[in-house]
Amino acid sequence: MAGSWAMLPILICSAVTLAIILERFWSLRRKAVVPAGLGNEVREWARTRKLDPEHLNALRTNSPLGELLAAALTVRHRPREVIKERVEDTGRHVVHRLERFLNTLGTIALISPLLGLLGTVFGLIRMFFAVMVSGVGDPLKMAGGIGEALVCTAAGLCVAIPAYAFHRYFRGRVSDLVVEMERQVFLLTDELTATGETVAAATPTAAPAAVRVARTAT
Repeated sequence: MAGSWAMLPILICSAVTLAIILERFWSLRRKAVVPAGLGNEVREWARTRKLDPEHLNALRTNSPLGELLAAALTVRHRPREVIKERVEDTGRHVVHRLERFLNTLGTIALISPLLGLLGTVFGLIRMFFAVMVSGVGDPLKMAGGIGEALVCTAAGLCVAIPAYAFHRYFRGRVSDLVVEMERQVFLLTDELTATGETVAAATPTAAPAAVRVARTAT
């Protein structure tokens, strides 16, 4: 109330900021994005050839990491470059979901000080109009305008600083999770190559055999 109507958008920004922070903390839990042991389990599937559609569908809905691993396994019989392209295409959608609401949080961190500054300007305008009407002999009216200006500025900064800090924190957290998912995908791709699932893995072994057969025939 001391900050007048300019406090309303700042309060709305604070509520949205709190909701985004709580939602992102819940959604970006490591066990929800990169479940422990999932990569080892999937690589064991690759070794034992337990790669039926039922396993792949369950893996795809398991987690963001599972979605990436399922994308790689879907095209496991194709060359390594094709697997890489499929994982990159799927990864863009996964990262987009991991960064959900972060742009909104960054926008709030940017506009909250501006909203506080707007309230400050209106408070100063109110103070100068009071001076014009009553002169400088009424300190209460001047104090009201100054107080409104200071309250809006402080409120805008109190919203902007945590919003910016958590925006940077969640950006870093997403980057760490993406690096871990990339590592798991690389390990799975190496496992598929080692077990001869990919075309690229089968070609080098077939070529020497063909050469030996040609030499024997000669």
